[in-house]
Amino acid sequence: VQLQASGGGSAQAGESLSLSCVVRGVPVTATTTGWYRQAPGEQREAVAIVAREGGPTYLDSVKGRFSISRNYARKTVNLQMNNLKPEDTGVYYCYAERQGRDFWGRGTLVTVSS
Repeated sequence: VQLQASGGGSAQAGESLSLSCVVRGVPVTATTTGWYRQAPGEQREAVAIVAREGGPTYLDSVKGRFSISRNYARKTVNLQMNNLKPEDTGVYYCYAERQGRDFWGRGTLVTVSS
């Protein structure tokens, strides 16, 4: 399984950014995928996860602002981030699970200034 993330960058508070991750090696709708982030000095945390079956789950602090989606044809899992806040700053990692193993993409930096 290989994951390649793109997007992110810098934004002002209240603005929007989007992340996209191409997932190769497993259909995105056939496994658990999602996005994690790690802020400086903090542990990595799950931001948005969508399981093989069932709806997405979100970190409480991003509910109503972030939206995760999957595109089977394009093999992508996407994260739309609206109304960004400075506390959303961090390195975002694409994630996929396959046969009990975790796979990670390279992180992409999101910086939100006030």
